[in-house]
Amino acid sequence: MESMSSSRKSAPARELLDINLDCKEYVVDYLVRAFPTRQMRVFTDPDGNVRSEPMVDDQGHPVHCRAAIEARDSMVEQLCALPPVATALDAILERFGADSVAEVTGRTRRLVLDRAGQQRLERRSPRSNLAEAQAFMDGSKKLLVFSDAGGTGRSYHACLKARNQARRIHYLLEPGWRADAAIQGLGRTHRSAQASAPLFRPVTTDVRGERRFISTIARRLDALGALTRGQRQTGGQNLFNPADNLESDYAKDALTNWYRLLFAGKLQSITCADFQARSGLVLETEGGGLRDDLPPIQRWLNRLLAFPIALQNAIFEEYLGLVEARIAAAREAGTLDVGVETLLVETLTVSDDRILRTDPSSGATSHLLTLDLERRPRPLRFEAALRLAERDGACLLVNDRSGRPAVRLHARSLLTEEGLPLRRYELVRPLRREHIGHGQFEETHWRPADSTAFAAAWNAEVEEATASTQSETMHLATGLLLPIWDALPGDHVQVLRVVDEKGRSLLGRPVPAAAVSELGRRFGLDLDHAVPFPALVSGVLETGRSCAIPGTLSAQLKRSLVGGERRLELAGFDPARLGELKALGCFTEIIRYQTRLFIPVTRAAEIVERLSGGR
Repeated sequence: MESMSSSRKSAPARELLDINLDCKEYVVDYLVRAFPTRQMRVFTDPDGNVRSEPMVDDQGHPVHCRAAIEARDSMVEQLCALPPVATALDAILERFGADSVAEVTGRTRRLVLDRAGQQRLERRSPRSNLAEAQAFMDGSKKLLVFSDAGGTGRSYHACLKARNQARRIHYLLEPGWRADAAIQGLGRTHRSAQASAPLFRPVTTDVRGERRFISTIARRLDALGALTRGQRQTGGQNLFNPADNLESDYAKDALTNWYRLLFAGKLQSITCADFQARSGLVLETEGGGLRDDLPPIQRWLNRLLAFPIALQNAIFEEYLGLVEARIAAAREAGTLDVGVETLLVETLTVSDDRILRTDPSSGATSHLLTLDLERRPRPLRFEAALRLAERDGACLLVNDRSGRPAVRLHARSLLTEEGLPLRRYELVRPLRREHIGHGQFEETHWRPADSTAFAAAWNAEVEEATASTQSETMHLATGLLLPIWDALPGDHVQVLRVVDEKGRSLLGRPVPAAAVSELGRRFGLDLDHAVPFPALVSGVLETGRSCAIPGTLSAQLKRSLVGGERRLELAGFDPARLGELKALGCFTEIIRYQTRLFIPVTRAAEIVERLSGGR
């Protein structure tokens, strides 16, 4: 809205602009035209149906409700009194100044504030975008804002030939609906010959209904990535986690269960009758049962956008609890498809290279590589931990037994198939994150700590982690994988890209150490070798693949989930040796009238070695 001045004023007076670039006038015009003020007459038709029609006076003029008119005028008055809300682009320019922000858009004119705080109208030619982009690459302007007009044919990455080689932090404000356009924009800051890769930061509000748009972009980026190079990471660039895609199989299955819980009256956010009345969706049959052809997730998401924000958030909190419960179960079982994962290492050495297969037509080969890796942990810094501790409900913890620190945060509750919430905490530690239920947390040795004790423990663990490197041996199937895909271990499918500091990378499927010998027999190769006990134990814990313990007849080491805790279980043990096994350090629990034998994770390698006869 612009305050108009008389044309008879002097030129300097006309240059003092007072313009608010917002869309308030459109909202006001919509309210004036569309706000319901017509008086309605309610009657019953001959069929007994209650109907309504607009009232008119004796001259045929429409009759308006005075209370509705007063409500409309009051709303318009309040709306016009609100301060203007600037667009994202104008707000950034106003906050940081045109001297610090490079703008590469299709605008031919813009309002800027001079150093005196006065508005002035600035005209921009097509060459302005070239100058602005160069100013950013030279470092004279530290911030860059670009739209679709600047999202193709340009480069804004940390180029090795540019003066400004600072790491780019790319905020995705308006992803739009087109996945290919989103990829074009993301590709402007992530290119070859760069000093460092960018950090991508998608931006959303706390209105859960907006997950509809992020979900669409996540799904389309995944699909486009699968079409480009056969890997989803190509399209999504790992911007989204699996819970963001609300059109996946996990999300669709969760929605079906959400309908069932809603129909059974087990949800706290809304009742079935209220949901049907608000959304216009019919879930019940004439006989009072739940329909078989329930509304698809796209229609459900669109209808939720019309709900009040508080109700949207409550519904999504329960629904996402169902989604994350399914994703957590798939991740625990090792069946979650997350595309290509990247493993960053310090050094990468190929100690053995075996050819598994040679294609008779093309001559392409499939290899099994043995890699010696040196990894340096990358812990979370103390300053970042303090920022996490500023969240609502956060708590600083130190473990009484180990002395390790953690920041406790409230995590989203999972929802069971019966609609019962499983409340969880998230424990953020220097080297990893983990979720734990409220009941399980009370049984641990974590205790609240003051800032001094927490800082000392956190910094000590960070220094310990950064001062050491970890050596690891990995077996990687690489090369032409499609013909041998079914021959590889199918109980833990993972595609991994190993990248060292020099930029060398290898792409393939990791093969657990315990499965190497079996893989060799399938291809007629002698790959028998003694698997180190720490590698054997870590392979079982990470992949969930059971393996036989060398030197025993029937004992199997497997990963089990007991009370939400990962454990190492010894299956097939001889009951006559139970006392001997407990003396070695194993412990038992009677679960469902069956004695089960477990091995402590911290001493697993030592105990397994003694079980095998000290091989």
